[in-house]
Amino acid sequence: MSMRVLKSTGAAFVMQNMRTCVNKPIYKETFDVNSLKKICDMLVVSAQQRKLVRLAICPQVTQHQIWTGALMEILNQLEIEMCVKDCMKGSNMAQQIVVNCLRFLDDVVSYDPDSTSWMRVAPKKDADSSPSAKWSDLLEMFNDLINCLKNDHEFLFYVIKLEIMKEGLSQIKDVLVDKNIGYKEALHQQSLVHKKLTKSLGHSSRCLFTLLLYYLYGSIQDIELDICWYSEDVSGNKLYLCVGKIIASDEDKMLMHIFKQLDRALGVIKFVHEMAEMKEILEIQGHLWCIGSKNRSFAYRGHNFFIHGISLE
Repeated sequence: MSMRVLKSTGAAFVMQNMRTCVNKPIYKETFDVNSLKKICDMLVVSAQQRKLVRLAICPQVTQHQIWTGALMEILNQLEIEMCVKDCMKGSNMAQQIVVNCLRFLDDVVSYDPDSTSWMRVAPKKDADSSPSAKWSDLLEMFNDLINCLKNDHEFLFYVIKLEIMKEGLSQIKDVLVDKNIGYKEALHQQSLVHKKLTKSLGHSSRCLFTLLLYYLYGSIQDIELDICWYSEDVSGNKLYLCVGKIIASDEDKMLMHIFKQLDRALGVIKFVHEMAEMKEILEIQGHLWCIGSKNRSFAYRGHNFFIHGISLE
């Protein structure tokens, strides 16, 4: 049985056998949790509360160190993958671009001990001075890197991530990043990055959501779910939100991998719920379904997870 058929069959089984709690399904097919909008849809957040969410989250996750950290995380992981698969045609050029991108970011975040002093001033420019670097230089390198990798399915994840982060780069492309422009000017340019990203990245932005994942977990890995539903108690004061995965094996290694992914999903949902200042008390759970598995439950990092068996009879 293919994974696609398994997930489709599993979802039908869930909807048929758990009507009492799956009374308000939001997603009945596999979907990516990749934007604030999607989280707000899952929580049934009002339009006014969505404004609160964005106003609360954007300034936190668009800080200069979060922005540069997320970019470096993507590139560092890509560099490792390339080293493992260095037989790829054209990999030498792609690897060199990654090295140049990381060198660019290293210049952005690395300063000599004296260079961070408030006394440091911008050096005098002469006729032979090279122009100051800008974020547009990194944007251009991202475009070249995407062109090198776009036809290799093994690097599709990174091509997508690079495309996602281009949204932010395009908003700050005219901002200087030269570490020799003087300390006060450097702080000003970092502040511009923060302000421009905060202003431009909206609820549907996958770039903003990538920054949120990095802010919360230091990770840029995607979150994929197979089903999501919610219900409310009679008084309307409590909201139950359940997210689930349908898996082919309940071996310990697989379960731990899924637990970690669901834990991140539940953590992001809880964080957005808090930022929305919703009056309802939120109770969240993670569920896993597997053919022939025994029903049981686990607690992992403060979250409750339930494993259910799927019967094809």
